[in-house]
Parts: sequence; structure tokens; C-alpha cells
Amino acid sequence: MSILFINACVRENSRTLVLAKNILSNMSGEVIEVNLNQEDILPLNRELLEKREKLISDEDMNDTMFCYANQFAQADEIVIAAPFWDLSFPAILKTYIEQITVSGITFEYINGRPCGLCKAKSLTYVTTSGGPIFADFGYEYIKALAKNFYGISQTKAYRAMNLDVNMIAVEDVLIKADISVVE
Repeated sequence: MSILFINACVRENSRTLVLAKNILSNMSGEVIEVNLNQEDILPLNRELLEKREKLISDEDMNDTMFCYANQFAQADEIVIAAPFWDLSFPAILKTYIEQITVSGITFEYINGRPCGLCKAKSLTYVTTSGGPIFADFGYEYIKALAKNFYGISQTKAYRAMNLDVNMIAVEDVLIKADISVVE
């Protein structure tokens, strides 16, 4: 079983990463990490979008442009770790999502509706915040994509909140944090 771990934690001593690694340690399977901070992922611009559309129309889904989409589609389970920033997540995760949401690889249209092509049946989203989380548009966005585009039926989020309010150090994230699980 392969677990694709998408690491969108950009800080050196990320509390989100501490929580994610603990969750991963309780899962069984080979963990394959994509550290977005170390990848050369570019947002789609006109040139890249034209290239992508040409490759899709030529049905050339093995081009290196689709390496992240193919990897995502083949994973047995997905874990995403992203700190809670501005009611969502860091922009690098959105850029990654642009790279994996590819018609013909992670989804296809049937009768005008997206139908998932991903192997994974579950996705776990991990986030931490310095203050309270009143609305988590990041998880809701990921959940909507998972269920409506990728065909991943089970999603859940682990949230550790108020870490700065309660002055919780990185090493205490799992012990003292207010952690909630949302499905």
C-alpha cells in the first residue's frame, strides 16, 4: 500500500509537520513524500496551459508535465499537511492542485460531469493554526475536489488550533494541542 504524503509545510519547525508525521506513523504502508517547498512547481500560465491542453488532446499522459497527476492518481492513500493560512493553505498547495487536476488522469468527464479516476479511497488533511479555526476553506476545497473530481470518497481533517493563543511549543503539539477531527 502506498501513502502519498503531500507536504506543504514551509517553516523549518512546522507544527503541522509534527502532527502529520505522528499521523503517518500510525498508518501502514510505504510513505512517498512530495515536499512542495523543494519541488520546482510552477503555476499554470498561458504557455504551460497551452502545452498541457496539447498534450491532453494528443493523449500524451506520460509527459513529465503530468508526473504529479500520475503519482496522485496511483496512490492508495493521500495525506496532505498544510498550515492554516488566511482561512486556507499556502499558495504552493494550490499550484500543486493545478498540476494534479488533469482530465484523463485524475478525473474524466462523463455526460458533462466529472468522474474520479484516482485509486485512493481516503484522503487525510492535516493542519495547525495559531488561533481558532472558524472556517476552514482549505479543507473544504480539498474535500470538494477529492469527492467531486478525484473519486476519493472518504476525507477527514486533523486540526490543532490555538497553538499561539495557548503558547504551545512544537514538541508539545500532540500532547497539549486542541486537536479536532472533522469528516
